[in-house]
Amino acid sequence: MALQKIDFFPPIIAHRGAPLRAPENTIESFVCARDAGAKWIETDVTLTSDGIPVLMHDETLDRTTNGHGPIAEMTWEKIQQLDAGSWFSPAFAGTRVTSLTELMAFCTSSRMRLVLELKPSPGRTQATVMVTLIEACKLWPENAPPPMVGSFDVDALMISAQLRPDWPRGLFLEKWRDDWIETAFLTQASTVTMRDDMLTPERLPLIKNSPFPLLAYTINDKARMKELLKNGIKAVFSDNATGLLNN
Repeated sequence: MALQKIDFFPPIIAHRGAPLRAPENTIESFVCARDAGAKWIETDVTLTSDGIPVLMHDETLDRTTNGHGPIAEMTWEKIQQLDAGSWFSPAFAGTRVTSLTELMAFCTSSRMRLVLELKPSPGRTQATVMVTLIEACKLWPENAPPPMVGSFDVDALMISAQLRPDWPRGLFLEKWRDDWIETAFLTQASTVTMRDDMLTPERLPLIKNSPFPLLAYTINDKARMKELLKNGIKAVFSDNATGLLNN
Protein backbone atom coordinates (compact mmCIF):
# COMPACT_ATOMS: atom_id res chain seq x y z
CA MET A 1 0.00 0.00 0.00
CA ALA A 2 1.38 3.43 -0.95
CA LEU A 3 2.45 5.75 1.87
CA GLN A 4 -0.26 8.20 2.83
CA LYS A 5 0.99 11.77 2.64
CA ILE A 6 0.18 13.91 5.65
CA ASP A 7 0.38 17.68 5.81
CA PHE A 8 1.86 18.88 9.10
CA PHE A 9 1.35 22.63 9.13
CA PRO A 10 2.37 24.31 11.24
CA PRO A 11 4.93 21.53 11.87
CA ILE A 12 4.19 21.35 15.60
CA ILE A 13 2.07 18.63 17.20
CA ALA A 14 0.75 19.58 20.63
CA HIS A 15 1.90 16.64 22.77
CA ARG A 16 -0.95 15.76 25.15
CA GLY A 17 -2.30 19.22 24.42
CA ALA A 18 -0.57 22.02 26.29
CA PRO A 19 0.74 20.18 29.39
CA LEU A 20 2.81 23.13 30.59
CA ARG A 21 -0.36 25.18 30.92
CA ALA A 22 -3.10 22.68 31.79
CA PRO A 23 -3.38 19.06 32.93
CA GLU A 24 -2.20 16.77 30.13
CA ASN A 25 -4.69 14.88 27.98
CA THR A 26 -7.67 16.90 29.20
CA ILE A 27 -10.05 19.02 27.17
CA GLU A 28 -8.67 22.04 29.02
CA SER A 29 -5.19 21.18 27.73
CA PHE A 30 -6.39 20.71 24.16
CA VAL A 31 -8.26 24.01 24.26
CA CYS A 32 -5.05 25.80 25.30
CA ALA A 33 -3.20 24.24 22.37
CA ARG A 34 -5.96 25.12 19.92
CA ASP A 35 -6.19 28.70 21.15
CA ALA A 36 -2.42 29.08 20.72
CA GLY A 37 -2.71 28.16 17.06
CA ALA A 38 -1.99 24.43 17.04
CA LYS A 39 -3.65 22.48 14.24
CA TRP A 40 -2.46 19.05 15.41
CA ILE A 41 -2.84 17.50 18.85
CA GLU A 42 -1.58 14.17 20.18
CA THR A 43 -3.14 12.06 22.88
CA ASP A 44 -2.73 8.64 24.53
CA VAL A 45 -5.57 6.12 24.52
CA THR A 46 -6.01 3.15 26.84
CA LEU A 47 -8.99 1.10 28.05
CA THR A 48 -10.82 0.98 31.35
CA SER A 49 -11.78 -2.37 32.82
CA ASP A 50 -15.16 -2.17 31.11
CA GLY A 51 -13.66 -1.29 27.73
CA ILE A 52 -14.11 2.48 27.52
CA PRO A 53 -11.26 4.31 25.70
CA VAL A 54 -9.86 7.09 27.90
CA LEU A 55 -7.03 9.55 27.46
CA MET A 56 -4.25 8.59 29.85
CA HIS A 57 -0.53 8.22 29.27
CA ASP A 58 0.37 6.03 32.24
CA GLU A 59 -0.83 2.52 33.04
CA THR A 60 -1.86 3.73 36.48
CA LEU A 61 -4.00 6.58 37.78
CA ASP A 62 -1.56 7.76 40.41
CA ARG A 63 0.42 10.51 38.66
CA THR A 64 -2.37 12.49 37.00
CA THR A 65 -5.43 11.89 39.20
CA ASN A 66 -6.32 11.44 42.85
CA GLY A 67 -7.00 7.78 42.12
CA HIS A 68 -4.69 4.81 42.55
CA GLY A 69 -3.91 1.61 40.72
CA PRO A 70 -4.08 0.36 37.12
CA ILE A 71 -6.52 2.02 34.76
CA ALA A 72 -7.27 -1.42 33.31
CA GLU A 73 -8.75 -2.44 36.67
CA MET A 74 -11.01 0.60 37.07
CA THR A 75 -14.45 1.10 35.52
CA TRP A 76 -15.33 4.23 33.58
CA GLU A 77 -17.99 5.06 36.16
CA LYS A 78 -15.36 5.21 38.90
CA ILE A 79 -12.82 7.04 36.76
CA GLN A 80 -15.39 9.75 36.05
CA GLN A 81 -15.45 10.51 39.77
CA LEU A 82 -11.71 11.25 39.94
CA ASP A 83 -10.05 14.65 40.03
CA ALA A 84 -7.57 14.92 37.15
CA GLY A 85 -6.58 18.54 37.68
CA SER A 86 -5.58 19.28 41.29
CA TRP A 87 -2.19 17.56 40.87
CA PHE A 88 -1.36 20.20 38.28
CA SER A 89 -2.78 23.29 39.96
CA PRO A 90 -5.60 24.19 42.36
CA ALA A 91 -7.04 26.24 39.49
CA PHE A 92 -7.85 22.98 37.71
CA ALA A 93 -9.46 21.21 40.67
CA GLY A 94 -12.39 19.13 39.51
CA THR A 95 -11.07 18.55 35.98
CA ARG A 96 -12.20 15.13 34.80
CA VAL A 97 -10.48 12.36 32.87
CA THR A 98 -11.37 12.75 29.20
CA SER A 99 -12.93 9.97 27.16
CA LEU A 100 -12.20 9.31 23.49
CA THR A 101 -15.78 10.25 22.72
CA GLU A 102 -15.30 13.69 24.26
CA LEU A 103 -12.06 14.19 22.35
CA MET A 104 -13.70 13.30 19.04
CA ALA A 105 -16.38 15.92 19.66
CA PHE A 106 -13.74 18.53 20.48
CA CYS A 107 -11.66 17.80 17.38
CA THR A 108 -14.70 17.84 15.14
CA SER A 109 -15.99 21.17 16.45
CA SER A 110 -12.50 22.72 16.40
CA ARG A 111 -11.37 21.13 13.12
CA MET A 112 -8.24 19.79 14.78
CA ARG A 113 -6.00 17.13 13.28
CA LEU A 114 -5.25 14.25 15.61
CA VAL A 115 -2.57 11.71 16.48
CA LEU A 116 -4.03 8.83 18.48
CA GLU A 117 -1.26 7.04 20.34
CA LEU A 118 -2.39 3.55 21.32
CA LYS A 119 -1.29 2.62 24.85
CA PRO A 120 -2.46 -0.96 25.42
CA SER A 121 -2.02 -2.38 28.89
CA PRO A 122 -0.38 -5.83 29.09
CA GLY A 123 -2.46 -8.49 27.40
CA ARG A 124 -4.96 -6.04 25.92
CA THR A 125 -3.32 -4.99 22.66
CA GLN A 126 -5.95 -6.35 20.31
CA ALA A 127 -8.84 -5.13 22.45
CA THR A 128 -7.34 -1.65 22.78
CA VAL A 129 -6.80 -1.27 19.04
CA MET A 130 -10.17 -2.65 18.02
CA VAL A 131 -12.26 -0.76 20.55
CA THR A 132 -10.39 2.51 19.99
CA LEU A 133 -10.57 2.41 16.20
CA ILE A 134 -14.18 1.24 16.06
CA GLU A 135 -15.20 4.04 18.42
CA ALA A 136 -13.09 6.64 16.61
CA CYS A 137 -14.42 5.61 13.20
CA LYS A 138 -18.01 5.97 14.36
CA LEU A 139 -17.39 9.51 15.57
CA TRP A 140 -14.89 10.93 13.08
CA PRO A 141 -16.45 12.81 10.12
CA GLU A 142 -16.09 10.88 6.87
CA ASN A 143 -15.22 14.03 4.94
CA ALA A 144 -12.40 15.04 7.31
CA PRO A 145 -8.77 13.85 7.04
CA PRO A 146 -8.52 10.84 9.37
CA PRO A 147 -6.42 10.75 12.54
CA MET A 148 -2.96 9.24 12.44
CA VAL A 149 -2.75 6.12 14.60
CA GLY A 150 0.60 5.91 16.36
CA SER A 151 2.23 3.47 18.74
CA PHE A 152 5.50 2.10 20.07
CA ASP A 153 3.75 -1.28 19.96
CA VAL A 154 4.41 -2.94 16.59
CA ASP A 155 1.60 -5.45 17.09
CA ALA A 156 -0.85 -2.62 17.73
CA LEU A 157 0.11 -0.96 14.45
CA MET A 158 -0.19 -4.20 12.51
CA ILE A 159 -3.68 -4.78 13.89
CA SER A 160 -4.52 -1.17 13.01
CA ALA A 161 -3.37 -1.76 9.45
CA GLN A 162 -5.72 -4.70 9.13
CA LEU A 163 -8.67 -2.94 10.72
CA ARG A 164 -8.35 0.49 9.08
CA PRO A 165 -5.78 0.38 6.26
CA ASP A 166 -7.06 3.75 5.03
CA TRP A 167 -6.04 5.52 8.26
CA PRO A 168 -2.36 6.54 8.37
CA ARG A 169 -0.08 4.99 10.95
CA GLY A 170 2.97 6.29 12.78
CA LEU A 171 5.71 4.06 14.14
CA PHE A 172 7.14 5.51 17.37
CA LEU A 173 10.66 4.61 18.48
CA GLU A 174 12.16 5.21 21.93
CA LYS A 175 15.60 3.83 21.10
CA TRP A 176 17.62 3.38 17.95
CA ARG A 177 17.14 0.16 16.04
CA ASP A 178 19.02 -0.67 12.86
CA ASP A 179 15.95 -2.30 11.36
CA TRP A 180 13.67 0.71 11.77
CA ILE A 181 13.03 1.04 8.04
CA GLU A 182 12.07 -2.64 7.75
CA THR A 183 9.81 -2.29 10.80
CA ALA A 184 8.13 0.78 9.32
CA PHE A 185 7.41 -1.12 6.11
CA LEU A 186 6.13 -4.08 8.16
CA THR A 187 3.60 -1.90 9.95
CA GLN A 188 2.69 -0.03 6.74
CA ALA A 189 3.61 3.18 8.51
CA SER A 190 3.13 6.60 6.96
CA THR A 191 5.62 8.26 9.32
CA VAL A 192 8.34 7.31 11.81
CA THR A 193 8.78 9.28 15.03
CA MET A 194 12.12 9.26 16.83
CA ARG A 195 13.14 10.55 20.24
CA ASP A 196 15.23 13.71 20.17
CA ASP A 197 18.43 12.13 21.51
CA MET A 198 18.33 9.54 18.71
CA LEU A 199 18.77 12.31 16.15
CA THR A 200 22.50 12.82 16.55
CA PRO A 201 24.57 14.88 14.08
CA GLU A 202 25.88 11.63 12.61
CA ARG A 203 22.36 10.36 11.94
CA LEU A 204 20.78 13.56 10.68
CA PRO A 205 22.11 13.06 7.11
CA LEU A 206 20.21 9.74 7.01
CA ILE A 207 16.97 11.62 7.52
CA LYS A 208 17.06 13.27 4.12
CA ASN A 209 17.33 9.85 2.48
CA SER A 210 14.62 8.22 4.58
CA PRO A 211 11.78 6.60 2.61
CA PHE A 212 9.48 7.72 5.43
CA PRO A 213 8.71 11.23 6.69
CA LEU A 214 10.41 11.51 10.09
CA LEU A 215 8.99 13.26 13.15
CA ALA A 216 10.72 14.00 16.47
CA TYR A 217 9.71 14.06 20.14
CA THR A 218 9.68 15.79 22.58
CA ILE A 219 11.00 19.15 21.34
CA ASN A 220 10.35 22.14 23.59
CA ASP A 221 13.15 24.44 22.45
CA LYS A 222 12.62 26.61 19.36
CA ALA A 223 16.27 26.56 18.29
CA ARG A 224 16.30 22.75 18.36
CA MET A 225 13.05 22.64 16.43
CA LYS A 226 14.47 24.88 13.72
CA GLU A 227 17.61 22.76 13.51
CA LEU A 228 15.62 19.56 13.07
CA LEU A 229 13.24 21.05 10.51
CA LYS A 230 16.21 22.40 8.56
CA ASN A 231 17.67 18.89 8.48
CA GLY A 232 14.55 17.23 7.11
CA ILE A 233 12.34 16.45 10.11
CA LYS A 234 8.75 17.07 9.00
CA ALA A 235 7.21 17.96 12.37
CA VAL A 236 7.92 17.87 16.09
CA PHE A 237 5.86 16.77 19.07
CA SER A 238 6.10 19.40 21.79
CA ASP A 239 4.92 19.96 25.36
CA ASN A 240 5.55 23.63 24.63
CA ALA A 241 3.49 24.00 21.47
CA THR A 242 2.01 27.26 22.77
CA GLY A 243 5.51 28.68 23.21
CA LEU A 244 6.86 27.45 19.88
CA LEU A 245 3.86 28.80 18.01
CA ASN A 246 3.86 32.23 19.62
CA ASN A 247 7.49 33.18 20.28
